[in-house]
Amino acid sequence: MNDGAPRMRISRRPAGVAPRGWPTSVHPVLQRVYAARGVACPEDAGHRLGGLLPPDGMLGLERALALLVDAIGNDQPILIAGDYDCDGATGCAVAVRGLRMLGARRVAYVVPDRAIHGYGLTPALVASIPEAPHLIVTVDNGIASYGGVAAAKARGSRVIVTDHHLPGSNLPDADAILDPNVPHDGFASKALCGVGVMFYLLLALRAAMGRRDDVDLGSLLDLVALGTVADLVPLDRNNRALVEGGLRRIRAGHACAGVQALFEVSGRDARVAGAADLGYSIGPRINAAGRLEDMTIGVECLLADDAERARKLAATLHDINRKRRDLQTAMVEEALRKVDGFAAGDAFGVSLFDAGWHHGVVGLVASRLKERLHRPVVAFAPAGDGVSLRGSARSVAGFHIRDALAEVDARCPGLIERFGGHAMAAGLTLKSSNRARFAEAFDAVVRERIAPEALQPMLLSDGELEPGEFAADLGRQLRVAGPWGQGFPPPLFDNLFECVECSAMGADGVHRRLRLRDPRDGRLQDAVWFGAGRDLATGTSLRIAFELTINDWNGRESARLLVRHWEHPAS
Repeated sequence: MNDGAPRMRISRRPAGVAPRGWPTSVHPVLQRVYAARGVACPEDAGHRLGGLLPPDGMLGLERALALLVDAIGNDQPILIAGDYDCDGATGCAVAVRGLRMLGARRVAYVVPDRAIHGYGLTPALVASIPEAPHLIVTVDNGIASYGGVAAAKARGSRVIVTDHHLPGSNLPDADAILDPNVPHDGFASKALCGVGVMFYLLLALRAAMGRRDDVDLGSLLDLVALGTVADLVPLDRNNRALVEGGLRRIRAGHACAGVQALFEVSGRDARVAGAADLGYSIGPRINAAGRLEDMTIGVECLLADDAERARKLAATLHDINRKRRDLQTAMVEEALRKVDGFAAGDAFGVSLFDAGWHHGVVGLVASRLKERLHRPVVAFAPAGDGVSLRGSARSVAGFHIRDALAEVDARCPGLIERFGGHAMAAGLTLKSSNRARFAEAFDAVVRERIAPEALQPMLLSDGELEPGEFAADLGRQLRVAGPWGQGFPPPLFDNLFECVECSAMGADGVHRRLRLRDPRDGRLQDAVWFGAGRDLATGTSLRIAFELTINDWNGRESARLLVRHWEHPAS
């Protein structure tokens, strides 16, 4: 009988290497959290900009620099070809701002329309450019733009591809390619996103032009941080340095006018900005423009220097995001109806389609279904041409979704028209008539390749807190010890509690305010459970997974637990 306990289970995170050399001011719990994420000593935890990897090992860097130095020196027109997600929009803004700072006077940009041009530098996008520029620089795309690069060069343009997505067996015939994931690239971190690659290109260009002393590229770090967090790339040490550098600028009030306006319109306090603000509030408002309307709105917001103009554009993005949420809610509800009654023995690789779905939002549907079913999901919507479908794929930990699509493509040549992406997310296009064949082939690949444990939803915990460790001091240390995010998850703990109070909170009543008793010493802990939608049983012993956070109310700080999951204690 189903008693309401969630299907997910709590599992303890491996302890990791033994911590060493930490000052006594660093709480032992934080040392334990760091060690479980591979950080053994203070030097490994550092995320200062001085520790950034140098760009020297990037394959194709010298050729890209020569092309840019020539274009700037000869006052040639440079066109930035962006993308319609937050990484592409921030990368586009960083490219335009950075090149202008380095002396380029004729810099423009273009962003594809998802419905008209498709993804990346396509022949259709190239054809839409009225006059062929001397140099085209892609951002967050291009590694699979074989036709678009060829079309651009046929018109007389030179092309630099800057991307981070995994390449196929062949590379486009660009004049230079900068992508840390191409074969034989020597850059040590493969986790840079599109805006990160562009930022590195600008760092190298500044050095090549001898402009280190008079050009402050650090002013672009708020945009680099936003794109990095929003694109869900792993926050390795190098990316944590980039994100923390950007967050410091935002907290100090030095973000660009567009980012400041987006914080205002989303109701977030930039003075205490964290990675979660970028990922859950600011990023989605930028992304909404590319999903439903025109990402030019997002790029213009990030390029705005006038505060009033930035506020108007941010307000427009806020309204688009509200429409996106409403559309997403309806689409997710329909998707959940489609999988109602789904059993564990059904498809391992799930493929869904609805003729009424919007192709700009199917990625969010796939993400929600992936969380619900805990298996790889591809959601399709009509592409708008009456012939093709556009799909977004999302995966679970341990299963590389882009490689799975490559395997489907190898087994069924011509089935997929185009695809690309990385381990956890990918996109593809195919003919409507091939949907059933794709669903069968995709499920077969997932069944063969996925590890059984990947299908079991687990919540990794950093263990229990001792009675004396439920303290605001530890909460403050945990809050600033990140930045936490993809590949470097925020600390999560689990303890046995008795729930003694549970009351609804929020205007819609979907959240819960809790009082939890620790059976070891009888102390009560304040807790909140956002999006609960139901009460937690009182008077019974439950194992609860939680984050230790800080509740700042009327200027007084106190520890508060943020509930993520509950389950019955093991018998």
